Amino acid sequence: MDTLRSMALFVKVAETGSFKQAAEEMNYSNSLISKEIGKLEQMVGARLLQRSTRKIHLTEIGLGYLERCRKILSADQEAHDYVQEMQGQPKGRLKINAPMTLGITDLSLAFAAFTELHPEVELDVDLSDEPVDLIAQGYDIGFRVSSTFIDVNYVGKPIASFSLHLVTTPKYLQNHGPIECPEQLSEHNFYLYSLANSKNKLPIGGGITVKGNLKANNTIFLRDALLQGNAIGLFPSFVCAKEIKSGLLVELLVDYPLPKLNFYVLYPSRHYTPPKLAKFVEFMQAWFENKDIS
Repeated sequence: MDTLRSMALFVKVAETGSFKQAAEEMNYSNSLISKEIGKLEQMVGARLLQRSTRKIHLTEIGLGYLERCRKILSADQEAHDYVQEMQGQPKGRLKINAPMTLGITDLSLAFAAFTELHPEVELDVDLSDEPVDLIAQGYDIGFRVSSTFIDVNYVGKPIASFSLHLVTTPKYLQNHGPIECPEQLSEHNFYLYSLANSKNKLPIGGGITVKGNLKANNTIFLRDALLQGNAIGLFPSFVCAKEIKSGLLVELLVDYPLPKLNFYVLYPSRHYTPPKLAKFVEFMQAWFENKDIS
């Protein structure tokens, strides 16, 4: 019995809540995973999972065992990373969590360039704008975009910043007239990003509360809807720069400052940083430094 492999399978089943999904992600059969966890339960002498037709639940012992398995697997990975570090070879898997929109507009290009340079490093990427506990979900590294400092229990490095833009279409201005001060914004229709920390309060003119008839958790979706000419939106440069340059979108109130969005790379603190992680962070910093992101 490969105890470390059985632990890894147990952790994956616990995280996904499904033997089927764990099997797909780990490239094993359902029956093999079930047998391995059965052997693991026999070895420890306790039931770790409660199985039902719909859902898998951890027992009380299983919850405590899961936490300890994660520590053991992390220590095992660090031992492998140490050998690679001594040999100076970035190699292995990096599990990454990144924002959906920036992942589509920029990170796909950056990640592809990194894998071309370091083909022995495998990037396993999850795109999501929802808050995620990187450590609990087993991520090696995460990216966050925020207008405020991110106070978390990780090593955090700002690697870029993006400007915010208040935009609409020429059609909207033609139908509703010019907008000359922030106070007018509360009278207009907005398409709003539902995951924004400030919700429906814009960071302009001391804070202006607005309303709208469309909310969504993706800014590319909102931008494309906005192009139909029925609202105003607040977007980062990586979402709307091309449309502003082409004239499809028009900036509003350009004399009123908006906060910058900082782009952070985050990873759990370790005794040392493995080569694959160090090379990746170094590459991402250089990639954004050489890219026009204003």
